[in-house]
Amino acid sequence: MTSALAAPAATHPVAAAYARLSEVFPGLRVTTWHTAPPSGDGWVCAAGLAAGGETLDAFLAWDDAQIIRDHGRPARPDVVASFALHRYAWPACLLITVPWFLHRRVPRLPVQDVSMQREPVRMAVRISAFACLPDDPAAALPGARVVPDEEALGAEVRAAVAGHLGPVLEGFRTRMRRGPRALWGMASDEIVEGLWYVAQLLGEEPRAVAALERMLPGATAPYVGSAGFRALTGPRGETLTTRDRVSCCMYYTLRPDDTCVTCPRTRDEDRVQRLTATI
Repeated sequence: MTSALAAPAATHPVAAAYARLSEVFPGLRVTTWHTAPPSGDGWVCAAGLAAGGETLDAFLAWDDAQIIRDHGRPARPDVVASFALHRYAWPACLLITVPWFLHRRVPRLPVQDVSMQREPVRMAVRISAFACLPDDPAAALPGARVVPDEEALGAEVRAAVAGHLGPVLEGFRTRMRRGPRALWGMASDEIVEGLWYVAQLLGEEPRAVAALERMLPGATAPYVGSAGFRALTGPRGETLTTRDRVSCCMYYTLRPDDTCVTCPRTRDEDRVQRLTATI
């Protein structure tokens, strides 16, 4: 059993992006490994989630217990699975979108090369290949796949996320009351809302919104929907950015009156009030 990682993240060309992610969002730490993934201490390999079975059962049990602890009652099994999938997919997408956004580098991460620890939240990855642009100094490194332009790099993001999340979605599918379209709608939301949140912490929300709209314009199978940002006007005439989720997070099943700010059920006037509450 290994709890220590084989090498520091600084050895890989996406390491600076992961380090910057941890700086602005200390709740998520990312480390790379080379010879063996971490194990023990609550580490779970994404391949185990994709396979279902005991690994997925244990992963879901963590969320089941947390829901009971936080809400005082159990949730439906499909709601537990939805919460668990979100808590994995949100940081997993950041492993791909943050290097793309910060350094125009897109790592490929098959499920066997990603592990997660729930408490504290940590991700450990092995990166053997990544896409980049022709003028990137990393283009000459082993594992680099050079693509011609930004549009092609955006396609690499979509392919990398689909390659990683596709097997995971299949592993969760039998535990959820959702078909493929709903699951890929959820994947679309995780891509957009994860990077959008981190970009706000970085002070780069407008650039992220524009990049996500170009990368997920809609009609990009297997994804459902587009980035879907839209503008609201605040009480002082300020512009507030929002979007409507493609999928449902199922939180309403526990607290019907407490919807997400991007839930289609949340009225625009309520969004404005919540978005300006701390301004």
